[in-house]
Amino acid sequence: MHGDEAALVLGLDIGGTSSRALVSDLSGQVLGRGEAAGGNPNSHPPEQAARQIADAARAALAGIDPAAVRNCVIGMAGVSKMADPEFGALFDSTWSGLGLQSPWQAISDCEVAFAAGTPDPDGTVLIAGTGAIAARIEQHRMVATIGGHGWLLGDEGSAFWLGREAVRAALRALDRGEPLHGLTAAVRDRLLPDAPDAQRRELISAVNAAPPIRLAELAPLVTAATDETAADIVRRAAQVLADTAAATRCHGESRTIVLAGGLVMPGNPVREALRGTLSARGFQTQRTAGPGEAGAAWLAALDLTDDPQTLHERLLGRAASGSREP
Repeated sequence: MHGDEAALVLGLDIGGTSSRALVSDLSGQVLGRGEAAGGNPNSHPPEQAARQIADAARAALAGIDPAAVRNCVIGMAGVSKMADPEFGALFDSTWSGLGLQSPWQAISDCEVAFAAGTPDPDGTVLIAGTGAIAARIEQHRMVATIGGHGWLLGDEGSAFWLGREAVRAALRALDRGEPLHGLTAAVRDRLLPDAPDAQRRELISAVNAAPPIRLAELAPLVTAATDETAADIVRRAAQVLADTAAATRCHGESRTIVLAGGLVMPGNPVREALRGTLSARGFQTQRTAGPGEAGAAWLAALDLTDDPQTLHERLLGRAASGSREP
C-alpha cells in the first residue's frame, strides 16, 4: 500500500482521565485533533469507555471523509481489555458508527510512548507517572515489561511512591518528636489543613480515609520542595526508576531509551536526577516522548509510507532527532 499519498491515518492515546486523537496524512500534516474524557475500559464502564474513544475520534475527523482513513492505532494501558468479546462487540458497533472502514489495532501505551519518542524499532521505554513501568521494545512491539504492578505491589519511583514516601517522612519526624518543616510540614498542611498541630494518629487516619492512589496527589509537594528530605526522595526515585529501566536490557546494550509520563517532563527534578543516573548506567541516547496520539498515528502509517523517518520528524519534531537530548 506504499505510495498512497491520499491515505490518512488515525492515532488515539486513551487514558483514564483523557482520550486524544489525531488524523494525519502521509506527509506528516496534521489534519485533525480531538479530545474527550477518559476512555480506558479498565477504569470506566464499557459503554462510557467506548463512547469517549469514539468522541475523541469523531472530533479529530470533523470535516474529514472517514473513508480516507486507511489505518488506525489505539494505545492504552491494560490493552487486553480490548480483546474481551463483550467489549469488543460494543466497541465495533460504536466504531462503525463513525463511518470508518479501516482496520484498527489496539496496542500497549508502552509501544505508543516509545514510538512517540523515537523512530527506532528497538529499545526501552520508561513511563513514570501515577504508576511506573518499563518495557523492552523490539520491532516496535513490546516483548517484556518490568514493574507496572500497581500501587500495592510496586510502582517504585512513581507519583504514588513519591507521595507515600513524603507521608512516611512526616510520620518518622513525628515519631522522633521533631517539628515538621519543609516537605513534611507541607504534607501535614495538605492532608490536615485545619489541624496545624496534628500528630501521627491524625495523619495516619487522614491517609487511610482516602483511596490509596490519592497519595499520588502529594507528588507535586515533593518536586516543589527544596529541603533535604525532598531531595532524598527524588534521588531515591531516580535510582529505582533507573533500576526498573536497566532490568529490561541485556549486558552491554546501548539502545535508545524513551522517557514518558508526568515525572519525566522538562522542569521536574525527578527527570533531571533520573537522566543523570541513566547516563551513569550507560543509557546515553535518551529521548522524551511526544504526544501519544502522534506516536499512535505514526505507527498506523508504518505500512503505508516509504519514508517513516521523515514522517516521524514531521509528526513528532525534536523527538526524532538523532542526537542525545541535552
